[in-house]
Amino acid sequence: MREHTTDKAVRSGCPVSLGLDIFGDKWTLLIVRDLMFGGKRHFRELLASDEGISSNILADRLKMLLAEGIVSKAEDPSHAQKVIYSLTEKGVALLPILLQISEWSYQFRPVGGQYPRPAEATDVEAQMQAVRRAHLVQAGLPDEGNGGSRIEQPDQASR
Repeated sequence: MREHTTDKAVRSGCPVSLGLDIFGDKWTLLIVRDLMFGGKRHFRELLASDEGISSNILADRLKMLLAEGIVSKAEDPSHAQKVIYSLTEKGVALLPILLQISEWSYQFRPVGGQYPRPAEATDVEAQMQAVRRAHLVQAGLPDEGNGGSRIEQPDQASR
């Protein structure tokens, strides 16, 4: 059994309960969604999401996602007072879950017209690799989906 990374006590060893300890609120997966699919990487970009998350809730959820190892943060080289949030491999692993939640919603909920149903997502692994490139490569983190080896940033790989 993997060790829980935060100090919060778990209610039970049930895998559904353990997941809900992290994702059981209405904001956390939306933050992951915006990082994964929305191209949002800064606090203010995440704050501007359609759902209208408040700054204190966003800060709290980002803190928890960082503590759980789902998100990492790094200084933004273009702005000294900003940080860039990136998904870790643990965060990238949530992609199939988000796709399944979306598919369920298309079947059973009134999805708005501004969210067209994507083409059949048959190659989930290819989608995960694209998210890894956007997040892990740019952050210089190890790509655990690639044998655990460290991915060098593109400018470093060519040197």
